[in-house]
Amino acid sequence: MSWQESYIIKGAEIINEGKRSHQDVLIRKGRIEKLGSDLHLLGVEEIHAEGLALLPGAIDDQVHFREPGLTHKGNIYTESRAAVAGGITSYMEMPNVVPQTTTQQLLREKYALGAAHSLANYSFYMGATNTNLDEVLRTDPANVCGVKIFMGSSTGDMLVDNEQVLEQVFSNSPLLIATHCEDEATVKKNLAAYVAQYGDNIPIELHPMIRSREACIKSSSLAISLAQKHNTRLHILHISTAEETMLFGNDKPLNEKRITAEACIHHLWFSDADYSTKGALIKWNPAVKSAIDRKAIWKAVLENRIDVIATDHAPHTIEEKENPYTKAPSGGPLVQHTVLAMLDAVKKGYISLERVVEKMSHAPAICFQIKDRGFIREGYWADLVLVDLNKPHHVTKDTLHYKCGWSPFEGHTFSSTIRQTFVSGHLAYEEGRFNESQMGECLVFSR
Repeated sequence: MSWQESYIIKGAEIINEGKRSHQDVLIRKGRIEKLGSDLHLLGVEEIHAEGLALLPGAIDDQVHFREPGLTHKGNIYTESRAAVAGGITSYMEMPNVVPQTTTQQLLREKYALGAAHSLANYSFYMGATNTNLDEVLRTDPANVCGVKIFMGSSTGDMLVDNEQVLEQVFSNSPLLIATHCEDEATVKKNLAAYVAQYGDNIPIELHPMIRSREACIKSSSLAISLAQKHNTRLHILHISTAEETMLFGNDKPLNEKRITAEACIHHLWFSDADYSTKGALIKWNPAVKSAIDRKAIWKAVLENRIDVIATDHAPHTIEEKENPYTKAPSGGPLVQHTVLAMLDAVKKGYISLERVVEKMSHAPAICFQIKDRGFIREGYWADLVLVDLNKPHHVTKDTLHYKCGWSPFEGHTFSSTIRQTFVSGHLAYEEGRFNESQMGECLVFSR
């Protein structure tokens, strides 16, 4: 690919590696060529960014873009655009599509879709089942972000509940294993009890009772015990309970950890008090639980027990969400607003801007060993986001870029606005407009 665009970003406050500085940034050939003072270069477009913050682009380690097979909900083209508009420059997408990404051939086809249609940089997980160990073991660590195991509920045959298979995957996986941890037997038992009482019309407020904390704790504990037994590189997704946060340590730097954890924005933003107004729009698996759980997750993020903040973006149509409880799917669209939500948290004093950058850019890059991304450094890819921290953004339907056309944040006014997003040196988004003349790059891993 030929990178024709060159820019000098001038006057922005750079937030990077725990520090703030005012430097000019020269972008050429897709990368950050130089950081310095008073940079000028003949023929290079200057972007005057006084009063704006410059952040490394967010790296989202968990999205569901629904392609192939579920494209009435979303697709790589629409959802990657929404991500870029939200300051996310790279993502890692999950295998529970149709057909499920459980063979090397289907994985290659996914990557071809990404190359053709993704405005953001991309990687795709290889999915594990009870029967595809040989395919999993053929996964290339240099070009694939990880292996995904649903140790809890999943669609199709992606639930891995065979103990022998789990042992084999954990002992042999050539790369990081990311897990969804909810004990299926516990969830099924809880659901059956409430269906017996309510039929299909179970009150949405009971969702965290069905997908209970016990189910989460039991499954996460099992995953950790397997990882410890086999020295597996394990990453547990979307932690939702206070008890789970205590399963993770902070006694080592991130690059030395073998077991890491992720929090998602909905578990940091919502609580069970919100079901009364949001209903199934905030129905996720694992469930949004109590305010006490939310507080504990925030504490774990700040104490580095939880390493990464992500979205678990998983759109469904509004018609699907309006079904009775047993038929309303779990998941919702989040990539366009997660960075903004975290910037709101900064304004509220929950977390510093430096820590947001750490958890959404630096930590995912370290955790997954992504080559030359996640930091504002000379020689690194120019994945950059210019943010106006003092310009509010009100969320309405006509501001959304999701194919599903709704957001759990509708009606909320965020305190900040994403001004521009650079993806691999390409100015992909600017004040509501997209430039699709160049697609994103495939992520490469230093393993």
